[in-house]
Amino acid sequence: MELITRIINAIVDVHPLHSMTVHFPIALTGVAFFFLLLALWQKSEALERAAFFNMVLAVISVIVAAITGIRDNIVRFEGDAPLVGVKLFLAASLFVLTLVLVVSRWRRSEIVWTPATMVLYLAGYGLSFVLASVLGFLGGVILYGF
Repeated sequence: MELITRIINAIVDVHPLHSMTVHFPIALTGVAFFFLLLALWQKSEALERAAFFNMVLAVISVIVAAITGIRDNIVRFEGDAPLVGVKLFLAASLFVLTLVLVVSRWRRSEIVWTPATMVLYLAGYGLSFVLASVLGFLGGVILYGF
């Protein structure tokens, strides 16, 4: 029983939860962007669906990372983490962007294959990966400095 208590304590109290969850939005947006590039290159609907499902998971993971980030800011930094305003703005932007991409694709699956919207859709995937990466970099600055 003591081992289980120590494991729970390590997960909840010792290690920041945000550090464990923040990697998912970065990876999922990156993989989604990569799959979308492959899908457009190969004209593959299966790869495009894989990109879409990765972006769906990215939306969910952004929510989880935001909740754990707010919690860690309150618990570890007493609400005064450096760059918190910038990170909140970028996280909200990432959430809105990924959600708009997912809802747009869900409502109109041909959005990817229509030349007029393809570039904008691809740019949205690329921007979501850039936003997630910048957020990860700023998190590293908070923990480790420049």
